[in-house]
Amino acid sequence: MKRYVVGLGEALWDVLPEGAKLGGAPANFAYHAAQFGHDAVAVSAIGADELGELTKQAFEEKQLPYVLPRVDYPTGIVNVTLDANGIPVYEIATGAAWDNIPFTAEMRKVAQSAVAVCWGSLAQRSEVSRSTILSFVDATPEDCLRVFDINLRLDFYSKEVIENSMRRCNILKINDEELVLVSRLLQLESIDVRQKCRQLMSLYGMKMVVLTCGVNGSYVFTEGEESFCTTPKVDVVDTVGAGDSFTGCFVASLLEGKTMRQAHERAVSVSAYVCTQSGAMPEMPKEIVS
Repeated sequence: MKRYVVGLGEALWDVLPEGAKLGGAPANFAYHAAQFGHDAVAVSAIGADELGELTKQAFEEKQLPYVLPRVDYPTGIVNVTLDANGIPVYEIATGAAWDNIPFTAEMRKVAQSAVAVCWGSLAQRSEVSRSTILSFVDATPEDCLRVFDINLRLDFYSKEVIENSMRRCNILKINDEELVLVSRLLQLESIDVRQKCRQLMSLYGMKMVVLTCGVNGSYVFTEGEESFCTTPKVDVVDTVGAGDSFTGCFVASLLEGKTMRQAHERAVSVSAYVCTQSGAMPEMPKEIVS
């Protein structure tokens, strides 16, 4: 039976200074996992509009399979501006198709065949998509890697959303700024980032926490191990999708049987390369994916 790596949640268009490009963290994750040879699927919703058609065309051009039911809402867009350091600032349209993802029979079938699924908090800002995402995750097999890539955006999250997903995931991906917000929200007493990550693992029964700290490196924690990698210095074009490429590569590497450390080092290299490219879905050079 074919097993799928699934990106679940928002599929949208990042409107960058140089033009619109297909994005959305789950779609980015699925695309990058597919570049490492896995059967990946993007699961979201689109509108009955021109952008919806363009979304399907873009996935087909990138050879990324999808489950994209049409709904009576516009296909999502995000206006992205970059600060002086190439860091994206997002203006996210509300009432989008990905706020209204229905849990279809086709989605259930994909969920039951999933070897890994990655989702975040943003698409859970609406009750409809939140219910679909949690139903999808609950339908995955016991051996599935369930990755909550938290991706806090603006004020589109709550304690309830975060805790419901943390209870379901076995891998949490979070950045240093998000860790501060989550620690405050959950009233974690630890000061040290290592202790905070291990406290989250203990509280919610996770197997692994991935903490990214931008230019200050990244960590991976398991019950008995800790890995730290420095962030390579590169000429940054923009950082859009860099974190998603990290997650996609990390999960793909674990599925290949690589050690946690090997997966970590590879993910750091991949995300550094994505920072040198425009947009979230550049094609990886063969020397990186081999």
